[in-house]
Amino acid sequence: MLVVGMRRTSACDYRARIYKSYASKFQHAGCEFASVAAERWGRGYDWYLRGWLPERKSAAILEVACGRGWLLHFFKRRGYENLTGVDISPEQVQLSRQVIENVVEDNVLDFLESAKEQYDLIVGLDIIEHFHKDETLQFLDGCNRSLKPGGRLILQTPNADSPWGLMHRYNDFTHEICFNPNALRNLLHLIGFQHIEAREAGPVVHGVASFGRYVIWHLIRIILKIWNLAETGGIGSNVYTRVFLISGIKES
Repeated sequence: MLVVGMRRTSACDYRARIYKSYASKFQHAGCEFASVAAERWGRGYDWYLRGWLPERKSAAILEVACGRGWLLHFFKRRGYENLTGVDISPEQVQLSRQVIENVVEDNVLDFLESAKEQYDLIVGLDIIEHFHKDETLQFLDGCNRSLKPGGRLILQTPNADSPWGLMHRYNDFTHEICFNPNALRNLLHLIGFQHIEAREAGPVVHGVASFGRYVIWHLIRIILKIWNLAETGGIGSNVYTRVFLISGIKES
């Protein structure tokens, strides 16, 4: 899931070229929404997003960089009615509009400039790593401004604390920056978010095979904790998966 705003300089023209055909060339997606794959993907997010989603099904939810529409499908299947998506890639928009009609083709940074206290929840999966540093602050300020008081922001991004974090950092040519939970937590505090919580995005049990992965992963976590303790005297962020999620609440 992607797609970010672009600075209006020739140095960033590569992003326009890539995002124009991002779904087909980089995600190998077809022209039809992949409902079966989206359903399977959504199983994990029932757990990852636990306790973070609005109770009211009429809550205003914005997905920035809505990509192929998988998260919009997740929300729609769970009864949420007031959904908006925004993405700069025409291919991504075409796929997401097969899920809901209200998908805007726009630069995310520009879109957030025109929205003030409109949303109860803003979600951005795999977007913040595509920004330059100045754009990152602009994006977070825009999310804060666009949320209603008490609204929530949820982000997902590659994890620099993971042994596999660099793989995700360099797995996409358009990735510009990388975070660990502490770095992103500090930025969210700076912008004005509170009650900040970071979570792993590890295996979720939904069958025999996934249970095996779950057990093995938790054994690996113990090793990573021991590694951190031996080297630094602490366990670090305690978030070790190659991507992580983080949530913050806008001050009332």
